[in-house]
Amino acid sequence: MKSTFTSKLLVVLLMLVSCSYSLLAQSVPSPPASPDTLRIIQIIHGDRLREKTTDSVTNFQTIAGHVLLKEGLTLFYCDSATINRRTNILEAFGNVHINQNDSIHTYAQNLRYIGNERVAYLKKDVRLTDNKGILYTQDLEYDLKGSIGKYKNGGRVVNGKTILTSTEGTYYAETKDVYFKKNVHLVDPKYDMRNDTLLYNTQTQVSSWATPTVIKSKNGGDIYSSSGTYDLKNGKAFFGNRSVIKDSTRTYVANNSAYDEESGIAQLIGDAVIKDSVNAYTVLGGEIYLNKNDNSFLATRKPVLIFKGEGNDSTFIAGDTLFSGVEKRNKDGSKIIIKKDTLKNTTVLKLSDSLAKVYNRKDSSIMRMPMMGDSAANFAQFNKINARIDSLRNVGVVDSSQRSDSSHNVVQNNKEVIARHDSSKPVIKLQPDSLKTVTVGESSGKKDSVHRIARMEKKDSLQAAAEQDSLNYASMVKHFITKLAVTNKPLVKKAVPDTAIRYFIAFHNVRIFNDSLQSVCDSLYYTSEDSVFRLFKDPLVFSNNSQIAGDTIYLFTKNKKADRLYVFEKGNIINKPNESMYNQVEGRTINGYFKEGQMDYARVKGSPAESVYYPQDDDSAYIGMNRSKGDVIDVFFVDKAVNKVKFINDVDGTLYPLRLAPQDQKYLKGFKWLDKRRPKSKLELFE
Repeated sequence: MKSTFTSKLLVVLLMLVSCSYSLLAQSVPSPPASPDTLRIIQIIHGDRLREKTTDSVTNFQTIAGHVLLKEGLTLFYCDSATINRRTNILEAFGNVHINQNDSIHTYAQNLRYIGNERVAYLKKDVRLTDNKGILYTQDLEYDLKGSIGKYKNGGRVVNGKTILTSTEGTYYAETKDVYFKKNVHLVDPKYDMRNDTLLYNTQTQVSSWATPTVIKSKNGGDIYSSSGTYDLKNGKAFFGNRSVIKDSTRTYVANNSAYDEESGIAQLIGDAVIKDSVNAYTVLGGEIYLNKNDNSFLATRKPVLIFKGEGNDSTFIAGDTLFSGVEKRNKDGSKIIIKKDTLKNTTVLKLSDSLAKVYNRKDSSIMRMPMMGDSAANFAQFNKINARIDSLRNVGVVDSSQRSDSSHNVVQNNKEVIARHDSSKPVIKLQPDSLKTVTVGESSGKKDSVHRIARMEKKDSLQAAAEQDSLNYASMVKHFITKLAVTNKPLVKKAVPDTAIRYFIAFHNVRIFNDSLQSVCDSLYYTSEDSVFRLFKDPLVFSNNSQIAGDTIYLFTKNKKADRLYVFEKGNIINKPNESMYNQVEGRTINGYFKEGQMDYARVKGSPAESVYYPQDDDSAYIGMNRSKGDVIDVFFVDKAVNKVKFINDVDGTLYPLRLAPQDQKYLKGFKWLDKRRPKSKLELFE
């Protein structure tokens, strides 16, 4: 009996202990809520305080006079305020100031702050600053938790001398970015920019956009871009999506463009185009570098230069590389001599690296600039080529008005003899005699073209100047890349006015196409000073059915059309009247003239000059093959073909009937018909 009672007592005691432990566990208070989940707005100071309580609980507090409130690390200043303790909402009035951790300051006249969400709604004369830029608006929604401010009724950001306005905007305090939308307008001391969407960083002063944008330069010029980045602080810019850049005389277009204001260097990549409306030329290339300080450029990757002519008569020039610059002159027109000591301490700028430092930021909110690719080799070459190439600029060309020809007196003082022969007659040997001038193969129904010889009366001193150019060319190639470099400071603060001497250089695989004339060579030099194309290293000029070759050729132009040419050393002319015959003239020098873009007359000099010519009778039938030589040979063209050949001094020749013409006499020593090298269409230059 006693044992049973003891067992029951133990069970009761165990039940009581369990209940007590349960009650004790329930009475233990839970840990306080995290301050991040619930922030209490504390009253630090106020001249007057009123409270409204309900059921011993304070519901409303009204503070007036030098009010200072605190929530976490954020301080609120105002003239008066009310706090709803039930909803944790603060309303402040008069000279409102929010100090967020001493990094962001916001000012307004009215504030409604939702404490649980940490969102502030500010109105009237709102001003937000991060010690970099200042945001002005009349209505701002500011999220203190994310440090993000938004306005939808117009706002303005002032950062130093840069002012940005828009209808809507979002400010990100952590990254210092401002995202502008609708009617965006940026005003800078250098530029005026308008678009619909813009991202701007108040710390780096980098602006980015991805919508159609118009940028106007205060110095003149417009930029039309739908994608780009511009560093206002360092003057570096990137433009994508075939942006169009215009200045007073030129237009620049490319898939991607980059520009550095400090160095004046611009880089155009992808179907790049430069169009000069004043000098009437256009440059196309896969990649183009420009130096705006001295108006020079270097085009690579299948570049083509187009000189605009009358109507559709344009001249196309292609090569592996094209370079152009402007030669500076003193007020009296003399050339400026650059002293050697000014070339010391030169540096080479690598644009891709300098831009990468600015645009390739880690901030995800900033638009990253697509890099232009590794073009260091081309850019270094541009910096070296971008200089005054003395060996080319000093090329002297004597105007045609100063030429003379000692053979003129011979033509005037000797009687012309026209030799005509029938193919059925035996071979006639022409021996030197007292007759100094012999004319071969002129059709009787056509006028004598002696008046064209009168052009040669003027002083003929081109040869000496041209030969000097040939000597200069060897040194030009050697020093072309390393002559000068771009200094670390711009030589000219403002762009050089392109009003005087602009020169163009093309080198390696140069091809020229015009409807009336084509040419190929290894290197080319052209200057607006004399409008002469200097063709170096195995040049060829093609005009209709004629091919002109030599060691070096000068092609003189007038009004963008071929006017005359000068060939020296190993000069020859080949005219192909049909598939089996080649009229040929060969000598040391050749002076040729064009009429309406067609070859009209040429004078060949040599020691001696030689020719192979197929004369025709009145019915245009070929009467034989004439191989002759003389000190001077004059060639006359009519209807794109050789019409007459004249020999002057020490004439020696043989006229063979066509059937009896020896095979080894049909071609001169320098004969090479190279029509395969001739550009057949301007489209070939773009291939």
